[in-house]
Amino acid sequence: MKVLVSACLLGVSCKYSGGDNGCPALLEKFRSEKIQLVPVCPEVYGGLPTPRSPAERVGDRVLNQAGEDVTAQYRKGAQIALDLARMTGCEMAVLKANSPSCGCGTIYDGTFQHRKVPGNGVTAELLLAEDIPVYSEETFLTR
Repeated sequence: MKVLVSACLLGVSCKYSGGDNGCPALLEKFRSEKIQLVPVCPEVYGGLPTPRSPAERVGDRVLNQAGEDVTAQYRKGAQIALDLARMTGCEMAVLKANSPSCGCGTIYDGTFQHRKVPGNGVTAELLLAEDIPVYSEETFLTR
């Protein structure tokens, strides 16, 4: 099985802060289930640098902490991630929880106060609309 996966979860330093969200338990589960990984970072694919200003969804838009609208970059990165999933035959995606791009089920509320609300990131929303199941690292580990 091929799975689209947030590159930061694999230890790639593409997180907004310049770091990663490496998840050893997730890597072990991928190995044990013999899953082929297709790493993505929609934010980088959309043209945003690493590091970059934190961003959160505000309705249908994505704004960074400086107040700049980065929705176009997020949408571009989401489309590239979807295209990559289709080209490589990914059957599902495991994306970073709570991210304005990758979050599935919960995201930050747009106030930069670390409050979570129900919702999906731009990429997760697009993949789900195209019938690609999306899990966070947390929900994938407990499935």
